This record gives sequence, C-alpha cells and structure tokens, in this order.
Amino acid sequence: MTTIQRILDLAAEAPATHGEDLVLLLREANELYQQGLRDLHQEVAARLDGLATADLMLATDTAGMACDTSQDRDELILLLALVEWEMTPAALAYVEMAEGAARRGVCLIPEE
Repeated sequence: MTTIQRILDLAAEAPATHGEDLVLLLREANELYQQGLRDLHQEVAARLDGLATADLMLATDTAGMACDTSQDRDELILLLALVEWEMTPAALAYVEMAEGAARRGVCLIPEE
C-alpha cells in the first residue's frame, strides 16, 4: 500500500474513531504525511535541478509562497514541494482529518 493510499484510508477511519485510538491514527497519518512530503521534495528537487535560483524565486512567488533573497535553493525547492504536496488528495484528507479530530478535542500537540 502506498503512503498516499494509507493516508486516505486513515482519513476514512477517523470519523468513527475516538479517544486514544484516534490519537494513534493521527500519529500514523502525521508520519505518513511527513514521509509523503519528503518523497515529493526529492522528486521536485530532481525535476528543478537545472533551474536558476532566480527562476526558483519567481516560481515560489507565483505559487503564493513568500520568499526572500536570504533563502537558498534548497529552501525554495522545499517551499515549491510543500505547495505541490498540500494540493494532493492525501494532504487534503490529512488536514481534514486533523481538523475534525481537533473539533472533537483530539490533537497530537498536548495542551499546556
């Protein structure tokens, strides 16, 4: 099963899951979300390998991500990967799942 499919499956399970089981589900989905972003980051880095830094800055700005001249190529590529990742069905499902869990009082970040 792919990372994306597993996130989608977890998101489908979330509404019927409660308490500690929901925390475990969120934790797994969060790890998969991060893995999906890392995988896509590598793909985007390879795809944009020959692009000049100025072109990366323009692409980042066009994508709606704030950037400045202090950011290096790696940071710009990560921003572009993040924009692309956030539009995937898996990322959208994860965000919806996390927001739904938060509305029910379940969050991965403990309250202080």
